[in-house]
Amino acid sequence: MDVSSSTANVNSSVQVDALKKSMDVQERGVLKVLENADEQSKQVAAQKTGMGGSLDLTA
Repeated sequence: MDVSSSTANVNSSVQVDALKKSMDVQERGVLKVLENADEQSKQVAAQKTGMGGSLDLTA
C-alpha cells in the first residue's frame, strides 16, 4: 500500500468517527427536547384538570 492510499483511509476513518460523534450529540439533543416537551405536556394537562403540576400522571 502506498502512502497516499494509507492517508486517505485514515482521513476517511477520522471523518466517519467525527460524523458518528456528531450524530450522537444531535440524538441526545433531540431526546432532551422530546423529554422537555413531554414534561410540558404533563404540566399543561395537570393545569387543565386542576390537579396541579406536582402529581405524577404517568401511573
